[in-house]
Amino acid sequence: MSIANSIRAQIPSVHPEGYPFIGGFALVSLILFWIWTPLGWIGTGLTVWCALFFRDPVRVTPVRDGIVVSPADGRVSMVAQVLPPAELGLGDRPLPRISIFMSVFNCHVNRSPVTGRIDRIAYRPGTFINAELDKASEDNERNSLVISTTNGRIGVVQIAGLVARRIVSFVREGQSIGAGERFGLIRFGSRLDVYLPEGTRSLVSEGQTAIAGETILADFGSTEQGRTFRAD
Repeated sequence: MSIANSIRAQIPSVHPEGYPFIGGFALVSLILFWIWTPLGWIGTGLTVWCALFFRDPVRVTPVRDGIVVSPADGRVSMVAQVLPPAELGLGDRPLPRISIFMSVFNCHVNRSPVTGRIDRIAYRPGTFINAELDKASEDNERNSLVISTTNGRIGVVQIAGLVARRIVSFVREGQSIGAGERFGLIRFGSRLDVYLPEGTRSLVSEGQTAIAGETILADFGSTEQGRTFRAD
């Protein structure tokens, strides 16, 4: 492999959803250079940040029936038993929920946590409060998917945040999807909630960093009685 190809392989691609934004930032940067050079360099830095925001790197997803992988890059902000949103149709009993908060510096391409069939897609408008707050799951704009698997039904909820103003979905109801496959994107800071079948044990802890398509959140085939965690 040539040096050029080696360098190119290390640079993640940019998702097409980001092209208009990157182009806009670049145009403004040129105008700022014309006005005052230091402002142009600030605009250039923001253009680079925008390109990084819309990066779409290759991920290596573990493939085995029963594994649930993270749908998002970010920090595990909550692991709890929570009543799922009514639009998911997952019942009226609390279910295990793993919440992943994405900052404006995380990759925002979302990936399916499991292999299965998309039975339901439900969009609900709402507010744009801080996505780290628990009530954001109820009050904020969100787009929900229910994926049927051989191990039960999984709920995945994209939640817009304080800065996010657009949830983009790449899939449709009735579609089959594989674990780690891209299903959507949220622009500029947000959160993903994953609702698991009753009795499922989480394999991650609050505060842990998750990588979309790679970090294992749960394993239906696991016989572990539970995990303990420590932070250094």
